[in-house]
Amino acid sequence: MSRALREDIGSGDVTARLIGAATQARAQVLCRDAAVLCGAPWFEETFRQLDPSVQVEWRAAEGAPIAAGTILCELAGPARALLTGERTALNFLQLLCATATCAQRFVAAVAGTACRILDTRKTLPGLRSAQKYAVRCGGACNHRQGLYDLVLIKENHIAAAGSIGAAIATARTASSGLRIEVEAEDLDQLRQAVEAHADVVLLDNFELEQLRAAVAFNRAHLHPVLLECSGGVTLENVRRLAETGVDFISVGALTKHVQAVDLSMRILAARA
Repeated sequence: MSRALREDIGSGDVTARLIGAATQARAQVLCRDAAVLCGAPWFEETFRQLDPSVQVEWRAAEGAPIAAGTILCELAGPARALLTGERTALNFLQLLCATATCAQRFVAAVAGTACRILDTRKTLPGLRSAQKYAVRCGGACNHRQGLYDLVLIKENHIAAAGSIGAAIATARTASSGLRIEVEAEDLDQLRQAVEAHADVVLLDNFELEQLRAAVAFNRAHLHPVLLECSGGVTLENVRRLAETGVDFISVGALTKHVQAVDLSMRILAARA
Protein backbone atom coordinates (compact mmCIF):
# COMPACT_ATOMS: atom_id res chain seq x y z
CA MET A 1 0.00 0.00 0.00
CA SER A 2 2.69 2.49 0.98
CA ARG A 3 4.66 1.59 -2.18
CA ALA A 4 1.59 2.22 -4.32
CA LEU A 5 1.05 5.62 -2.73
CA ARG A 6 4.71 6.61 -3.09
CA GLU A 7 4.59 5.59 -6.75
CA ASP A 8 1.65 7.95 -7.35
CA ILE A 9 2.40 10.86 -5.05
CA GLY A 10 6.16 11.13 -5.45
CA SER A 11 7.31 14.47 -4.05
CA GLY A 12 3.71 15.64 -3.53
CA ASP A 13 0.29 15.98 -5.13
CA VAL A 14 0.69 19.35 -6.81
CA THR A 15 -2.91 19.45 -8.08
CA ALA A 16 -4.46 18.82 -4.64
CA ARG A 17 -2.70 21.99 -3.46
CA LEU A 18 -5.37 23.90 -5.35
CA ILE A 19 -7.71 22.96 -2.51
CA GLY A 20 -7.44 24.60 0.89
CA ALA A 21 -5.82 22.40 3.55
CA ALA A 22 -8.85 22.81 5.85
CA THR A 23 -11.46 21.98 3.20
CA GLN A 24 -13.68 19.00 4.03
CA ALA A 25 -15.54 17.01 1.39
CA ARG A 26 -17.95 14.13 0.80
CA ALA A 27 -17.63 11.71 -2.10
CA GLN A 28 -19.10 8.47 -3.38
CA VAL A 29 -17.85 5.57 -5.49
CA LEU A 30 -20.03 4.32 -8.35
CA CYS A 31 -19.71 0.87 -9.90
CA ARG A 32 -20.79 0.83 -13.54
CA ASP A 33 -20.43 -2.93 -14.06
CA ALA A 34 -22.09 -5.96 -12.54
CA ALA A 35 -19.40 -7.32 -10.22
CA VAL A 36 -18.44 -8.93 -6.93
CA LEU A 37 -17.35 -6.34 -4.37
CA CYS A 38 -13.81 -7.04 -3.22
CA GLY A 39 -10.95 -4.91 -1.94
CA ALA A 40 -12.57 -2.82 0.78
CA PRO A 41 -9.62 -3.28 3.19
CA TRP A 42 -7.14 -2.04 0.55
CA PHE A 43 -9.41 0.87 -0.37
CA GLU A 44 -9.79 1.94 3.26
CA GLU A 45 -6.10 1.52 4.06
CA THR A 46 -5.16 3.84 1.19
CA PHE A 47 -7.04 6.72 2.79
CA ARG A 48 -6.04 5.74 6.33
CA GLN A 49 -2.38 6.12 5.41
CA LEU A 50 -3.04 9.54 3.90
CA ASP A 51 -5.29 10.83 6.71
CA PRO A 52 -6.81 8.66 9.46
CA SER A 53 -9.75 11.05 9.77
CA VAL A 54 -11.20 9.93 6.41
CA GLN A 55 -14.40 7.95 6.98
CA VAL A 56 -15.66 5.27 4.56
CA GLU A 57 -19.23 3.98 4.77
CA TRP A 58 -19.92 0.92 2.63
CA ARG A 59 -23.33 0.27 1.13
CA ALA A 60 -22.53 -3.33 0.26
CA ALA A 61 -20.63 -6.11 2.01
CA GLU A 62 -17.29 -7.53 0.91
CA GLY A 63 -17.93 -10.48 -1.39
CA ALA A 64 -21.47 -9.41 -2.27
CA PRO A 65 -22.75 -9.35 -5.86
CA ILE A 66 -23.18 -5.80 -7.15
CA ALA A 67 -25.51 -4.62 -9.91
CA ALA A 68 -24.31 -2.12 -12.49
CA GLY A 69 -25.05 1.43 -11.34
CA THR A 70 -24.59 0.67 -7.62
CA ILE A 71 -23.07 3.19 -5.22
CA LEU A 72 -20.46 1.14 -3.36
CA CYS A 73 -19.55 3.56 -0.61
CA GLU A 74 -19.51 7.13 0.61
CA LEU A 75 -16.46 8.93 1.97
CA ALA A 76 -16.03 11.98 4.16
CA GLY A 77 -12.89 13.78 5.24
CA PRO A 78 -10.21 16.26 4.18
CA ALA A 79 -10.66 17.05 0.49
CA ARG A 80 -6.94 16.86 -0.23
CA ALA A 81 -6.73 13.31 1.14
CA LEU A 82 -9.77 12.20 -0.88
CA LEU A 83 -8.34 13.64 -4.09
CA THR A 84 -4.81 12.34 -3.53
CA GLY A 85 -5.92 8.82 -2.64
CA GLU A 86 -8.61 8.48 -5.28
CA ARG A 87 -6.61 6.77 -8.03
CA THR A 88 -4.61 4.43 -5.84
CA ALA A 89 -7.70 3.34 -3.89
CA LEU A 90 -9.70 2.76 -7.06
CA ASN A 91 -6.83 0.87 -8.68
CA PHE A 92 -6.88 -1.66 -5.86
CA LEU A 93 -10.66 -1.87 -5.84
CA GLN A 94 -11.11 -2.25 -9.60
CA LEU A 95 -8.46 -4.98 -9.78
CA LEU A 96 -9.72 -7.01 -6.84
CA CYS A 97 -13.38 -6.66 -7.84
CA ALA A 98 -12.39 -7.91 -11.30
CA THR A 99 -10.50 -10.89 -9.91
CA ALA A 100 -13.35 -11.86 -7.57
CA THR A 101 -15.90 -11.42 -10.34
CA CYS A 102 -13.97 -13.66 -12.71
CA ALA A 103 -13.58 -16.31 -10.01
CA GLN A 104 -17.30 -16.21 -9.25
CA ARG A 105 -18.17 -16.77 -12.91
CA PHE A 106 -16.02 -19.89 -13.10
CA VAL A 107 -17.42 -21.18 -9.81
CA ALA A 108 -20.97 -20.64 -11.08
CA ALA A 109 -20.13 -22.47 -14.30
CA VAL A 110 -19.28 -25.69 -12.41
CA ALA A 111 -22.04 -25.42 -9.80
CA GLY A 112 -23.60 -28.79 -9.00
CA THR A 113 -20.40 -30.75 -9.68
CA ALA A 114 -17.90 -31.81 -7.03
CA CYS A 115 -15.11 -29.92 -8.80
CA ARG A 116 -13.41 -26.91 -7.24
CA ILE A 117 -11.85 -23.99 -9.11
CA LEU A 118 -8.24 -23.12 -8.22
CA ASP A 119 -6.09 -20.11 -9.01
CA THR A 120 -2.42 -20.22 -10.07
CA ARG A 121 0.80 -18.25 -9.49
CA LYS A 122 0.10 -16.16 -12.61
CA THR A 123 -0.57 -13.05 -10.56
CA LEU A 124 0.47 -9.41 -10.85
CA PRO A 125 3.94 -9.00 -9.27
CA GLY A 126 3.68 -7.81 -5.68
CA LEU A 127 -0.10 -8.35 -5.53
CA ARG A 128 -0.32 -12.13 -5.18
CA SER A 129 -1.78 -12.20 -1.67
CA ALA A 130 -4.34 -9.55 -2.63
CA GLN A 131 -5.42 -11.37 -5.77
CA LYS A 132 -5.59 -14.72 -4.00
CA TYR A 133 -7.79 -13.07 -1.36
CA ALA A 134 -10.02 -11.85 -4.19
CA VAL A 135 -10.20 -15.37 -5.63
CA ARG A 136 -11.56 -16.57 -2.28
CA CYS A 137 -14.07 -13.71 -2.21
CA GLY A 138 -15.32 -14.99 -5.55
CA GLY A 139 -15.86 -18.46 -4.12
CA ALA A 140 -12.88 -20.22 -5.70
CA CYS A 141 -9.90 -21.77 -3.89
CA ASN A 142 -6.22 -20.98 -3.69
CA HIS A 143 -3.57 -23.29 -5.07
CA ARG A 144 -0.08 -22.83 -3.63
CA GLN A 145 0.95 -19.36 -2.50
CA GLY A 146 4.47 -19.74 -3.84
CA LEU A 147 7.36 -22.10 -4.29
CA TYR A 148 7.56 -22.90 -0.58
CA ASP A 149 4.23 -24.42 0.45
CA LEU A 150 3.65 -27.25 -2.05
CA VAL A 151 5.96 -29.48 -4.09
CA LEU A 152 4.87 -29.25 -7.72
CA ILE A 153 6.96 -31.55 -9.90
CA LYS A 154 6.85 -30.54 -13.55
CA GLU A 155 8.49 -31.89 -16.70
CA ASN A 156 11.83 -30.16 -16.13
CA HIS A 157 12.01 -31.42 -12.54
CA ILE A 158 11.27 -34.95 -13.76
CA ALA A 159 13.97 -34.70 -16.44
CA ALA A 160 16.54 -33.46 -13.93
CA ALA A 161 15.60 -36.05 -11.30
CA GLY A 162 15.60 -38.95 -13.76
CA SER A 163 12.05 -40.18 -13.27
CA ILE A 164 8.72 -39.36 -11.61
CA GLY A 165 9.34 -41.99 -8.95
CA ALA A 166 12.79 -40.60 -8.11
CA ALA A 167 11.47 -37.04 -7.93
CA ILE A 168 8.66 -38.03 -5.56
CA ALA A 169 10.99 -40.09 -3.35
CA THR A 170 13.39 -37.18 -3.01
CA ALA A 171 10.54 -34.76 -2.30
CA ARG A 172 9.26 -36.99 0.54
CA THR A 173 12.65 -36.67 2.22
CA ALA A 174 13.56 -33.10 1.34
CA SER A 175 10.13 -31.56 1.97
CA SER A 176 8.58 -33.80 4.60
CA GLY A 177 5.02 -32.82 5.49
CA LEU A 178 4.29 -30.93 2.29
CA ARG A 179 1.75 -32.11 -0.27
CA ILE A 180 3.35 -33.42 -3.46
CA GLU A 181 1.78 -32.77 -6.84
CA VAL A 182 3.07 -34.13 -10.14
CA GLU A 183 2.31 -32.78 -13.59
CA ALA A 184 1.42 -35.56 -16.07
CA GLU A 185 1.34 -35.08 -19.82
CA ASP A 186 -0.16 -38.48 -20.65
CA LEU A 187 -1.78 -41.51 -19.05
CA ASP A 188 1.52 -43.31 -18.55
CA GLN A 189 2.89 -40.44 -16.49
CA LEU A 190 -0.35 -40.46 -14.49
CA ARG A 191 0.18 -44.17 -13.78
CA GLN A 192 3.76 -43.53 -12.65
CA ALA A 193 2.68 -40.71 -10.34
CA VAL A 194 -0.15 -42.73 -8.80
CA GLU A 195 2.07 -45.76 -8.26
CA ALA A 196 4.72 -43.55 -6.64
CA HIS A 197 2.03 -42.24 -4.25
CA ALA A 198 1.82 -38.61 -5.28
CA ASP A 199 -0.87 -36.66 -3.42
CA VAL A 200 -2.19 -34.84 -6.49
CA VAL A 201 -1.67 -35.30 -10.21
CA LEU A 202 -2.01 -32.32 -12.53
CA LEU A 203 -3.36 -33.43 -15.91
CA ASP A 204 -1.90 -30.86 -18.25
CA ASN A 205 -3.74 -30.10 -21.50
CA PHE A 206 -5.62 -33.43 -21.54
CA GLU A 207 -8.50 -33.75 -24.02
CA LEU A 208 -11.92 -34.68 -22.62
CA GLU A 209 -11.60 -38.35 -23.48
CA GLN A 210 -8.14 -38.47 -21.91
CA LEU A 211 -9.54 -36.85 -18.76
CA ARG A 212 -12.33 -39.42 -18.56
CA ALA A 213 -9.82 -42.22 -19.00
CA ALA A 214 -7.58 -40.69 -16.33
CA VAL A 215 -10.45 -40.42 -13.86
CA ALA A 216 -11.50 -44.02 -14.54
CA PHE A 217 -7.94 -45.31 -14.06
CA ASN A 218 -7.50 -43.36 -10.86
CA ARG A 219 -10.80 -44.49 -9.33
CA ALA A 220 -9.96 -48.13 -10.04
CA HIS A 221 -6.54 -47.90 -8.40
CA LEU A 222 -5.93 -49.21 -4.89
CA HIS A 223 -4.50 -45.83 -3.84
CA PRO A 224 -6.31 -43.13 -5.85
CA VAL A 225 -5.00 -39.57 -5.80
CA LEU A 226 -6.61 -36.19 -6.26
CA LEU A 227 -6.79 -35.06 -9.88
CA GLU A 228 -6.39 -31.52 -11.14
CA CYS A 229 -6.62 -30.41 -14.76
CA SER A 230 -5.30 -27.28 -16.41
CA GLY A 231 -4.57 -25.77 -19.79
CA GLY A 232 -6.90 -23.97 -22.17
CA VAL A 233 -9.65 -23.58 -19.58
CA THR A 234 -12.42 -21.12 -20.50
CA LEU A 235 -15.90 -20.31 -19.27
CA GLU A 236 -17.19 -22.12 -22.34
CA ASN A 237 -15.48 -25.45 -21.63
CA VAL A 238 -14.97 -25.48 -17.85
CA ARG A 239 -18.20 -27.33 -17.07
CA ARG A 240 -17.40 -30.12 -19.53
CA LEU A 241 -14.01 -30.47 -17.86
CA ALA A 242 -15.61 -30.58 -14.40
CA GLU A 243 -18.11 -33.23 -15.48
CA THR A 244 -15.28 -35.66 -16.27
CA GLY A 245 -14.89 -36.16 -12.53
CA VAL A 246 -11.63 -34.30 -11.82
CA ASP A 247 -11.33 -32.82 -8.34
CA PHE A 248 -9.86 -29.45 -9.30
CA ILE A 249 -9.52 -27.20 -12.31
CA SER A 250 -6.78 -24.56 -12.15
CA VAL A 251 -7.45 -21.39 -14.11
CA GLY A 252 -4.69 -18.86 -14.76
CA ALA A 253 -7.22 -16.44 -16.22
CA LEU A 254 -8.60 -15.70 -12.75
CA THR A 255 -5.61 -13.51 -11.98
CA LYS A 256 -3.82 -12.77 -15.25
CA HIS A 257 -6.62 -11.99 -17.72
CA VAL A 258 -8.05 -9.21 -15.61
CA GLN A 259 -10.45 -6.68 -17.08
CA ALA A 260 -10.84 -3.96 -14.48
CA VAL A 261 -14.31 -3.23 -13.14
CA ASP A 262 -15.46 0.26 -14.15
CA LEU A 263 -15.46 2.46 -11.03
CA SER A 264 -15.46 6.18 -10.48
CA MET A 265 -15.34 8.51 -7.49
CA ARG A 266 -17.19 11.82 -7.46
CA ILE A 267 -16.97 14.67 -4.97
CA LEU A 268 -20.52 15.49 -3.80
CA ALA A 269 -19.86 18.54 -1.65
CA ALA A 270 -16.97 20.51 -0.20
CA ARG A 271 -16.69 23.20 2.46
CA ALA A 272 -13.82 25.19 3.86
